[in-house]
Amino acid sequence: MATVSVVVVAYNALPWLEQALESVAGHEVVVVDHGSTDESVEVARRHGARVIEQGNLGFGAGNNAGMRAASGEYTLLLNADAWVVGDAVERLAGFLDEHPDVGMVGPRLLDPDGTLQRSARAFPTIWRLATEYYGIRKLAPGTDLLNPLYLGSFDHATVREVDWLSGACLLVRREAVDAVGPFDESFFMFSEETDWCYRFRSAGWKVVFAPVGDVIHVGGASHGGRLQRENLRGSLRFLAKHRGLREAERARRVLLLALRLRGLVLRGERGRKYRDGAAFLASGSAQALLS
Repeated sequence: MATVSVVVVAYNALPWLEQALESVAGHEVVVVDHGSTDESVEVARRHGARVIEQGNLGFGAGNNAGMRAASGEYTLLLNADAWVVGDAVERLAGFLDEHPDVGMVGPRLLDPDGTLQRSARAFPTIWRLATEYYGIRKLAPGTDLLNPLYLGSFDHATVREVDWLSGACLLVRREAVDAVGPFDESFFMFSEETDWCYRFRSAGWKVVFAPVGDVIHVGGASHGGRLQRENLRGSLRFLAKHRGLREAERARRVLLLALRLRGLVLRGERGRKYRDGAAFLASGSAQALLS
């Protein structure tokens, strides 16, 4: 079996980081810390990880730094709020060993309570984003027609080639990374893995969901709460890069209306979040928001 290195990007990642590191004991581990003020660095060193301390240049930049330092033929990119169950790393590595045309494989992701996280997804388009932001997918979540972004009809129980995978846990082939290139660091947070998968597929490498092992993912705990604006910016950046600025601008207008409607209907923290997102989208054109 090929050697596997593990890269974890951390920012005030306790208490989850310790469980993440314990789950990959025995592998070369590189922790890239983005200025944590808790004891993340001390915990990482106590677990024998190599620690790289750098300014917070974004999730993709952190993973790039870790991959440069890693020596394995395969690299497991693991969120600081995720941990591997049992021998999932070895099972995923075995899958890549058996499928040399696969550049990246993702496991089944589960919430801490065992609920499935839908990690296999389709590339964003205006319609697919609209089904999410207007709540259309909730009308028929088990269909691809009204829930296309999350592949509504796919039960995540079988191996399937997909457009892209959630970046909470990815095993990537170094040969493929060398051919495709690292993460695009202009994506600060969110959609960086979408762009990466798009480039993998464009270069002829398969991106595959394989439920050969499980990973528990807390979700939302590893980004320091920086959600709405970066999520929106990431979607616009992906569309601008791969579909053109005109498409990104159309998406901005569609999403702006959706968030304004949600901000009017919802109260409390949820309403405030949507109003903040709407204010961000209203503050300039897609080109201005991405500059």
